[in-house]
Amino acid sequence: MYSNFTQVSKEVAMKIYHDMVTLQTMDTIFYEAQRQGRISFYVTSLGEEAINVASAAALSLDDLIVPQYREAGVLIWRGFTLKEFASQCFGNKYDYCKGRQMPVHYGSKRHNYFTVASTIASQIPHAVGAAYSMKMDKKDACAVAYFGDGGTSEGDFHAALNFAAVLEAPVIFICRNNGWAISTPVSDQFRSDGVVVKGQAYGVRSIRVDGNDALAVYNAVRAAREMAIQEQRPILIEALTYRAGHHTTSDDSTRYRPAEEMEWWRVAMDPVSRFRKWIESNGWWSNKAETELRSSLRKQLLEEIQLAERYEKPPVADAFTDVYDVPPSNLQEQEKWLRKTIKTHPQDYPSNFPL
Repeated sequence: MYSNFTQVSKEVAMKIYHDMVTLQTMDTIFYEAQRQGRISFYVTSLGEEAINVASAAALSLDDLIVPQYREAGVLIWRGFTLKEFASQCFGNKYDYCKGRQMPVHYGSKRHNYFTVASTIASQIPHAVGAAYSMKMDKKDACAVAYFGDGGTSEGDFHAALNFAAVLEAPVIFICRNNGWAISTPVSDQFRSDGVVVKGQAYGVRSIRVDGNDALAVYNAVRAAREMAIQEQRPILIEALTYRAGHHTTSDDSTRYRPAEEMEWWRVAMDPVSRFRKWIESNGWWSNKAETELRSSLRKQLLEEIQLAERYEKPPVADAFTDVYDVPPSNLQEQEKWLRKTIKTHPQDYPSNFPL
């Protein structure tokens, strides 16, 4: 009754839902592709679709996204195409990372999305530095750092919050508290009342929201952005959710938590189904539209995967560029050695690997 709820328009609501379904479908198909041996690795966002997409909807394209690795939905909202996702995961010639990153480690300058790094919490101080730069340049924008509950157990998190508070940097910290840092539950990480109190301890205005409620996430991030820019201050949002999938394709989470628990969260607490009920109650959605959307997305994704698989890999030279202006002699020798090895043992390298 007393909330500052901002009504979401039909147009925004439908895009939020479309992009959440896209993320969910993409996760299912790419996960299957990894299990088939077609890509080496994958990370899903199952159960965290609302945090991804609804937060992105509340931001401006001018805002710099500094992700962890479970924020593909933010890129979907910003217009990153299925071809671009597939190209990165398969490391072909259209991959902006030139095949030098693990799958799911997306990055796009055009979408103002900092390239993913696997190192936990290292991106949080970077976001504060970027926000401080924006402040000095008097930009009407902020930086947004995403991380999990496990990231708050790293020293970088604490340094970043203190840095942001003291410098009054326009940065939004979004913590996806999904209960698990790989196999470590939050009960084995800290005894505080979640993450929100840690922000308050550093003098950062903080709020806890239901991370499975897209409307709650949208409103919290929208308000946080306004505060961060207008008041030139950091904001921490703790979004409570549950990681309904395995940590990555390298993990079997049934070894440390009941499969029934995961299934209950996946079915009963699914944020996508929850948001669907809301748009249906407004008369904006139907079973027919649902079937058509999911069928269309699956078809598009399968086509893009087949194409991404067949495209040439980046040239060998790309493995040695973008660090030195003039490659040192040892790198030049390594490149010669690699080219010779590929020619000598062609059976050990992909046929679409151009020299």
